[in-house]
Amino acid sequence: MLKRSLALGVIAGLLAGIASLVYARVYHASLGADFSTVAGAVKIIAGSLLGTILAAIGYVLLDKWLGAKGEIVFNFLFVLLSFATILAPFGVKLPLTLEAPELFPGLAVPMHFFPALAWFTLKPLFFRKAG
Repeated sequence: MLKRSLALGVIAGLLAGIASLVYARVYHASLGADFSTVAGAVKIIAGSLLGTILAAIGYVLLDKWLGAKGEIVFNFLFVLLSFATILAPFGVKLPLTLEAPELFPGLAVPMHFFPALAWFTLKPLFFRKAG
C-alpha cells in the first residue's frame, strides 16, 4: 500500500508540476506577467511533489487508522487543504521590481489545485476497488 501510494504521489506530483509549468507559460503569453523569479520551474515542481508525497503518506495513514472511511476523509482533507493553501499567494510579499504583482494570485491559485486533480485522476490506476 505504501509503495503504490508513494508511486502515485510522485507521478501525480510530476504531472501536476508539468501542468503548472504549461499553465505558467500560457499565463505569461496571455498577460505578459512573468513571475519566474518567484515561481520558477524548480519551485513549481518541488511544491507539487511535496504536496502529493505528503498526500500519499496521509492517504496511507488515514486508510490504516480509519479503514473504509479513510478514503472519504482523505479526499475531504485533500480538497480542504488545497483550498486553504490558496490564501498564501494573496499574502506573499513580492519584490518591488516585479511588474503587475496584482496578477500573481491569478497565476498561483489555480496551481494549488493541480496536485489534487492529478491525484484524483491517477488514483484508479494505482488502487482498484475490489468487487
